[in-house]
Amino acid sequence: MDMPERDGDGYLADMADWTEETGRAMAQADGFELDDTKWGQVLKAREYYEEFGSVPPIRKFAKYLNEEQNAVFKLWMTGPMKPITKYGGLPKPTGCV
Repeated sequence: MDMPERDGDGYLADMADWTEETGRAMAQADGFELDDTKWGQVLKAREYYEEFGSVPPIRKFAKYLNEEQNAVFKLWMTGPMKPITKYGGLPKPTGCV
């Protein structure tokens, strides 16, 4: 598949280029494994973005998922909002993520 243009951090240059296939291909290109749980969170972040027009901070997002914040961190082994927004084709999170 042809990969859409990405910025220096690996985010899509144009959000409109995102499809589920693109999101998964981006993760694969980065050597990042997305299991069903992680992919579900990526899709929930897109849902949140469509509903509220912004990328949620992790506290709000964990609440939105009905999960403990540290469980989300443990699943991703990193600041979760970066890979979630990147592979979800969303804008880069700002502030503390």
